Amino acid sequence: VAFEILSDDYSKLVFLNCDRHVEFHAQHGHYYKTRIPKFGRDFSYHYASCDLYFVGMSSEVYRLNLEQGRFLNSLQTDAVENNVCDINGVHNLFATGTSEGRVECWDPRVRNRVGMLDCALSSLTEGTVVQGLPSISALKFNGSLTMAVGTSTGQVLLYDLRSSQPLLVKDHFYNLPIKSLIFHDQLDLIVSADSKIIKIWSKDSGKLFSSIQPQTDINDVCMYPNTGMLFTANEDPKMNTFYIPALGPAPRWCSFLDSLTEELEESPECAVYDDYKFVTRKDLENLGLSHLVGSSLLRAYMHGYFMDIRLYHKVKTMANPFAYEEYRKDKIRQKIEESRTQRVQVQKLPKVNKEFALKLMEEGDEEAELASRKKKGKALPSILGDDRFTVMFENPDFQVDEQSEEFRLLNPIVSKVGQKRKKKLRLLAQQEAAAQQAADEEEEPEGRASSEEESSDDDKSWVEEVREQRRLLHQEDRDRRRQERREADRNTVLLEREQGDGEKTESKKKTRPQFYQIKAGEEFRSFGDVTRKQKLQKASLEERLKLEENSGISNTVDTAVGSKQLTFSLKKSEQQRKQQQAEKEHHEERKKLRRSAGHLSSTRGRGRGRGRGRY
Repeated sequence: VAFEILSDDYSKLVFLNCDRHVEFHAQHGHYYKTRIPKFGRDFSYHYASCDLYFVGMSSEVYRLNLEQGRFLNSLQTDAVENNVCDINGVHNLFATGTSEGRVECWDPRVRNRVGMLDCALSSLTEGTVVQGLPSISALKFNGSLTMAVGTSTGQVLLYDLRSSQPLLVKDHFYNLPIKSLIFHDQLDLIVSADSKIIKIWSKDSGKLFSSIQPQTDINDVCMYPNTGMLFTANEDPKMNTFYIPALGPAPRWCSFLDSLTEELEESPECAVYDDYKFVTRKDLENLGLSHLVGSSLLRAYMHGYFMDIRLYHKVKTMANPFAYEEYRKDKIRQKIEESRTQRVQVQKLPKVNKEFALKLMEEGDEEAELASRKKKGKALPSILGDDRFTVMFENPDFQVDEQSEEFRLLNPIVSKVGQKRKKKLRLLAQQEAAAQQAADEEEEPEGRASSEEESSDDDKSWVEEVREQRRLLHQEDRDRRRQERREADRNTVLLEREQGDGEKTESKKKTRPQFYQIKAGEEFRSFGDVTRKQKLQKASLEERLKLEENSGISNTVDTAVGSKQLTFSLKKSEQQRKQQQAEKEHHEERKKLRRSAGHLSSTRGRGRGRGRGRY
């Protein structure tokens, strides 16, 4: 709960724990542990008599003498509970703050109470909202006559011990208990802190000097002596450290902070060219001031010049006397355009994908109408207004081909999704209208199908449309093949006629023999086969696919997304054909050699219980 260092170094420490135990630690660690009768909240050490004064959830102030090693007679206060305590370092006056908002002062020499201050009434100022009885949450002495008292309602009272009225009342305005009070003697300041903010203010006038508001709650504040550095114990794994150069220099062990703050300090000097206007050489030519280059009216800077702002405005007015008229015309034009927006707007469709743009406009209007009906609804942004999709409506390469197979197969699904979306929007609008007219109607009207049945009917309808589109595509494909076959037959007839005419002319010429070379691993069948292979090698990929398709080698399958599938049938090798022929001949030979065994019969049966003689 609290601890204190009894010696000049860390060799003697006292800890007050939350389980009523008091622990004494030496340099080597734990030294001794004892227990007080009630739960403690704070304690102070009286150096003159070596007494520890403990206050807590009791009306008594427990005294533990460290010289004799035993408890002494307690001090009986008029309070129910005591929250904090402190001992004046000059005249050893002991003061304790109670939960009733009083401060009781005791003289340790005679163990009698010498005074009492009622701080609860003094903390109430004009405009203060009273939510409960202010109790004392912080107490601190400064010198022989000054005492600062912090209350649980966020006020700090500054007292002179010779008066029962506070010299100054400082309010934090957070209505939170004051956790810590520190006197800064060099600048006559007081550092007060609650769980939210640290305020530094003058103890003479109460004027705010500075404030610090960390991100976590504050439990205590410790200031390094004679410096501007302070530490906070807060609800966070790491302690916060703050350095304010105006309060004092940095500690000797981190003197580099002074040099850093000097570099980061902002200079309050005003800019040199605040009353000047920067102009380029082109601006000077437009204003007709090129002859001033080199004079004292222009100061060269970077790629231009600085000139007096008054001279600039004067020359600008003379160079363009109709500037006000242009400004007035622009304003009138803006007003007219604003009034035109209230009229009926004609929707301009883009050059590319007009149908798609019109569809998006209609959906956007429906969504905007639905969002306007809702109280907190917001319409989603449209693709037409997005810069990322502008090329889609400007570049002809992005034109949607509605006659393609992929579009025709996917269009029923997309259209059904759009219809469902429109139906859902209409249904939501109807539900909102019905809710405004009569609330608490949850049953569906009779004779109306449920949403599940409607969705199932929609699914069946778009499946049928997809099947119909697939059937039409297959029929168009068959018609196209039939047309290609007719054109091929017509071309062959024309070629035969041309060849007949050419043979008559070529017969007159001398014919030379042609030689062909057979590659290794191939079987020579005929000259026509060799020429057919040569023609296939010279033909394009499209012609080869058509020939394979007509011959039955490849099979094309159209799917819903337009994918292609090819099936190839491989020819058997010569060795496999020979092996199959040999097996076939062997089976036929075995059929010829097989003889019937029907004529063989025996009188004795082979069944169970037969064919055995008796002896």
